[in-house]
Amino acid sequence: MTSSSSAVLLVLLLLVPLLGALVVAFLRDNDTLAKQTALGFSIAEFGVAIAAWFSYDPDGARLQQYFSVDWIPAFGVHLSFGVDGIALVMIAVIGLLVPLVIGAGWTEKLPAERSAGGFLSLILLQQALTVGVFAATDVFVFYVLFEIMLIPMYFLIGNYGGPRRQYAAMKFFLYSFLGGLIMLASVIGAYSMASDELGSGTFDWATLVEVVSDAPLENQIWIFLGFFLAFAVKAPLVPLHTWLPDAAAEAPIGVAVLLVGILDKVGTFGFLRYLLPMTPDASTTLAPLVLVMGVAGILYGALLATMQRDMKRFIAYVSIAHFGFIALGIFAFTAQSEVGAVTYMVNHSIATGMLILVIGMVIARGGSTLIADYGGMAKLTPVLGGVFLVAALATLSLPGTNSFISEFLVLVGSYGNEPVYTILATIGMILAAMYVLWVYQRVFHGPVRGNALVGVAGGPGTAIAPEVGARKAILDLDVREKLVLAPLLALVVGIGFYPAPLLDVITPTVDATLEAVGISDGGN
Repeated sequence: MTSSSSAVLLVLLLLVPLLGALVVAFLRDNDTLAKQTALGFSIAEFGVAIAAWFSYDPDGARLQQYFSVDWIPAFGVHLSFGVDGIALVMIAVIGLLVPLVIGAGWTEKLPAERSAGGFLSLILLQQALTVGVFAATDVFVFYVLFEIMLIPMYFLIGNYGGPRRQYAAMKFFLYSFLGGLIMLASVIGAYSMASDELGSGTFDWATLVEVVSDAPLENQIWIFLGFFLAFAVKAPLVPLHTWLPDAAAEAPIGVAVLLVGILDKVGTFGFLRYLLPMTPDASTTLAPLVLVMGVAGILYGALLATMQRDMKRFIAYVSIAHFGFIALGIFAFTAQSEVGAVTYMVNHSIATGMLILVIGMVIARGGSTLIADYGGMAKLTPVLGGVFLVAALATLSLPGTNSFISEFLVLVGSYGNEPVYTILATIGMILAAMYVLWVYQRVFHGPVRGNALVGVAGGPGTAIAPEVGARKAILDLDVREKLVLAPLLALVVGIGFYPAPLLDVITPTVDATLEAVGISDGGN
């Protein structure tokens, strides 16, 4: 066994939610205690994530808090984990979101015969597996966790979601699982290359980077394609995106936050951790393919978002557009665009996670996910309307919000190398302002209207338009909901005006990634 002095923090990051999932699973007969216990474990995990952040040295080795234990020595497989700047910020984000998700769903009604203990144990298991995916430094372990983490999400959607939950869960699982199987072929291919080159196979990430990156372009392309298809499904990039709108629409609100805010980032994380360092020649050769998919996603996602009637499907298409910006930043191969892409991953999780939670609070009050069932809601819930506006402005990257620095760096950094794609991407920014503000205006402004907010004024069978009915008794945000949203509001504003702590952690890892691709000057 090998480890660093700070490895205990990473061990805790892996074990705390895993232990929490086990404990909470035995509390199925006491929903209140299950919620309290799950919240306690999630807060403890966030505390460990903060400690890991402050113990990380941006100027130190790329992989820190490293530890490794033999697992299958005959095949060179080790339970090896470590974090770089990119993995660290994503682990911190999921550490923040999980307790907020638990708090936001405190009074949520689960389907009949489903317990809070079962639901929350799956949430914590999902967290543990996702942390493992971000931290794995053995490629085989990464693959195993990449596939296993589908299981809790499958049950979270399939057992606790909307009317079409089984269809959405199965579609999510099959897309991601088949993508993972294709990736397995590349994992085996990389292992074989190492065996031929070194005399014995290994799945160690750093070793495979050295071996595969020196392979001929043709061999790199095959390795690239296997990993890329799995990551492009997960991201998701157009046209491999079709599972996301169904999954996001049917998932419970808290699960949608984790799905769109965290799990999808495994794909873009994979681009940075595996594709670029391991297959640098193939990455630069096939970059135009990825850029076309990314820009197509920006425009397609924006256009489809404007056509949605369901708020949760609307968020899914907004996110597809945002993932196009991340892909553009990664495959433009400049320091600014790459840093912008990574900060986009973080800030999208914060802003979109906040918007999904706020939409969940709207739905909890109105009982409908349809945009047309709402109108003038700001007159009934002014604080909720204000928070929705902030989340919407952050989603469209208004200056002063956290998302602005991400989109600005992506576009400025990409323009020098890829001006055509960048110009096309800016059209997506214009469309973003249209679709986000349209939903806000439709739901919160104008007269109070819609079936979700207005009851029928007459008796049974009386045909009276909802606009002239009686307003339903709808309350504004309560203390619990304000406490859930407060940290996200603080980050939206704080990162918007002072992104330096985030950039300081991310930039050295991005520079190391670009150097592995052969762009030692950062592409400037």
